[in-house]
Amino acid sequence: MSKTNKSETYNVKGEELLKRVKELIHEGNIRKITIKDKKGKEIVQFPLTFGVVGTLLAPALAAIGAIAALVTECSITVERK
Repeated sequence: MSKTNKSETYNVKGEELLKRVKELIHEGNIRKITIKDKKGKEIVQFPLTFGVVGTLLAPALAAIGAIAALVTECSITVERK
């Protein structure tokens, strides 16, 4: 049996970015998060592995917060297991 990854995309405004990413991480089963600007250009990609929590996520969340301050609109693509 082969497990396939499911991909979902969410469009958000810059000020909502960090909040939405935190919500998605808490939902679980996420393998990778990709953030793109409104033109579709990839800004950053974060691979997430099972068990990555707390202080290990802090640098990634800080980077997402900085991105949120710079973009007005973006999309979050989430790859789930």
